[in-house]
Amino acid sequence: MAANLEVAVRRLTAEQRRQQLVAVALELFAQRGYRSTTMDDIAEAAGVTKPLVYQHFSSKRALYLELVNSIAQELLVAVRSAVMQAEGPRQQVEMGFAAYFRLVVSREAEFRLLYGRDHADDKELGRALRTVEDAIAQAIEPLIAAGLDDDHRRLLAYAVVGMAEGASRRFMEQRTADGGSVEEEAHRLARRVANLAWAGLRSVHAD
Repeated sequence: MAANLEVAVRRLTAEQRRQQLVAVALELFAQRGYRSTTMDDIAEAAGVTKPLVYQHFSSKRALYLELVNSIAQELLVAVRSAVMQAEGPRQQVEMGFAAYFRLVVSREAEFRLLYGRDHADDKELGRALRTVEDAIAQAIEPLIAAGLDDDHRRLLAYAVVGMAEGASRRFMEQRTADGGSVEEEAHRLARRVANLAWAGLRSVHAD
């Protein structure tokens, strides 16, 4: 048994092993939370030794921060790409939400990791998670009506991000195994939240 495990470990390249560890860690962090997951847990789930995990990541914190950064970049690229393809402001709002919710629906583990709160008192991890909100807000801000000052637009951008996050939390709490396809669920969420956001943004005026 040990010999078979050793052979399996050797088959993967360094990059393949790193990606395997990232995938395993993601699932464990999403299921158990940051605090309750140890490097021993990650090693055991990956079928490797703990020293091998430390060859790729200096600490659990470093592994977690890499995951957060990767998710943030993927989310930002998806939202920006969707918005650039839209033909007008109303479509920009709905397509941006659709891109966001498509990832929520299809990559639920990533979002459970992002929305976890068992490390709320850890300032470094808190800052890392806020970078996700910052990145999305920065993508949304230019879409908000001209004529508002920068602080006003920025505030509304973060409010829109909060709507998306709140809806995502609700979705993940209520989701059932017999839900629709990824596209159907993503577009349903996007339509509902976009209708609210668009109605509110249309009524915004400088004060």
